[in-house]
Amino acid sequence: MKKSFLLICSLFVATVFSQEKQTESVWRINFLNPGVEYETPTGNNSTLSIGVGIGYSVSYPHTDHTAGSGFITSFKPFLDVQHKWFYNFDKRKTKGLNTSNNSGNFISARFLTRSESLFGNSNGTDGLDFAVGPTWGIQRKYGKNFHFLFDMGSIYYFDVNGNGYYFPLMLQLNLGFDL
Repeated sequence: MKKSFLLICSLFVATVFSQEKQTESVWRINFLNPGVEYETPTGNNSTLSIGVGIGYSVSYPHTDHTAGSGFITSFKPFLDVQHKWFYNFDKRKTKGLNTSNNSGNFISARFLTRSESLFGNSNGTDGLDFAVGPTWGIQRKYGKNFHFLFDMGSIYYFDVNGNGYYFPLMLQLNLGFDL
């Protein structure tokens, strides 16, 4: 039993360390939702992305006391943290496609928090809300530095007052530059 465990551990370590490192650290400036983002490797095919800025957002139902009829929008400071697992680097490389600056398709676990609205027609119940959930997305580097990211997924959102709900689709679109 002990030898089997050591053999499995040895094979795991050999596999992990023999793989080519495919992810890299990248600083980005996003201009669609103005902010800065840092993406750092956590493994051969995974990264941790941390972004801060001011973003355009729509209020979640059940957490906005001004909700009623109409489209409720705001510009809010945000912190966005995603752990991304890329699954198509090898396929992109065999097709001769770009994988630099983590260009690939991914699934992720996302955590987003937003504070009180700076301006817009949404004031929220407490000015601070959170969202967590899985996403699927793509990110690409075009040309020398242009960055594109799109992801979507379902989320559970909540605020510090205990209001919360499941929302079936959250979308994110980022355009910017890799530094």
